[in-house]
Amino acid sequence: MSQVFIARQPIYDRKLDVHAYELLFRASDSDHAEFTDGEQATSQLLVNALMEIGLPRLVGTHPAFVNLTERFIIEGLPSAMAPEQVVLEVLEDVIPGPELLAALQRLKQDGYTIALDDFEYDDSKRPLVELADLIKLDVLNLNPHQIQRHVTTLKAFNIPLLAEKVETQENFHACKALGFDFFQGYFFCKPDLVKGEHTPSCRTLILRLLARIQDPEIEFKELADLIAQDVSFSYRILRYINSAQFSYSRKIESIQCAATMIGLQRIKTWLTILVMAQIDDKPYELLLTSLIRARMCETLGKAAGQAGSSAFTTGLFSTLDALTDQPLGNVLSSLPLTDEINQALLEHEGTLGQLLGLVLAYELGDWDTVEANPIEGA
Repeated sequence: MSQVFIARQPIYDRKLDVHAYELLFRASDSDHAEFTDGEQATSQLLVNALMEIGLPRLVGTHPAFVNLTERFIIEGLPSAMAPEQVVLEVLEDVIPGPELLAALQRLKQDGYTIALDDFEYDDSKRPLVELADLIKLDVLNLNPHQIQRHVTTLKAFNIPLLAEKVETQENFHACKALGFDFFQGYFFCKPDLVKGEHTPSCRTLILRLLARIQDPEIEFKELADLIAQDVSFSYRILRYINSAQFSYSRKIESIQCAATMIGLQRIKTWLTILVMAQIDDKPYELLLTSLIRARMCETLGKAAGQAGSSAFTTGLFSTLDALTDQPLGNVLSSLPLTDEINQALLEHEGTLGQLLGLVLAYELGDWDTVEANPIEGA
């Protein structure tokens, strides 16, 4: 086993009681974040927080603030977390386009709390403000006039405000006088590092699970049997389902029961995150490419009347040869895929093969091929 790390920083209310904790990615026992890819850092943070260390140990009964990239929001990956114990932070560089706003609206309808991180207001961001439950202002990077202007503007929306990066007693009293509701920063407490143990996963089994779970006919028993073959994944699922955030009256001790409790969609979500986070000897861009292809194939397939799950699987496994360092035919022979999917991946034949070929042409900027091979209904 190797160690995993998460930093947490308390968030205080006006009485200086702890209101919540923000969870921060750490790749080592360093006192600051070290990463080049925000999505990889987010996926690793979620796996470490929910399945390696566990939210009860990290935050107790307090809410956990988690930063999410635009892709995580749009793809719906937060659905793997219990809404009553997390606050989803929308990063400052997120552009409030129609797709993102629709995704945030769905998350709010599902009961999630939405916070805007390092927020600086302008009229283009008003739709974000109207969806937000809390707004965080970086008071270290704003001058007093800018802070006052933001508070005046945002208080009109009747949204709680959090002053982050409060570094002196003077900062704290000034922000409190302006009417901030919550406070966070080095003046109160530097992030505290929490360590846990990482249990290695079997890459082949995770890929097998991803393939099988796309089948709408799969039964819970079969899924549970597959999960039970991997000790580390079984451990994560049981630890997750028995955590305080679910508050089940009895302890869940079997994988089959856990799978029934969590549901197929939630397991599918976590498998996607695990694949992104655990295959760490390959470039992250390769994993991201497979996920983008999967979603594009799925979207085009649905528009053309093709089963979305089959199209998703086709795109997802189009990089298996690079991920496993084996010929694609050898890898596919060990996976329970349909002949249609195998033919699409190996020969680019059939409707699924046409979808994949179109996605690959789009990826390469081969617009002549894209225009010459329209998908009926897409």
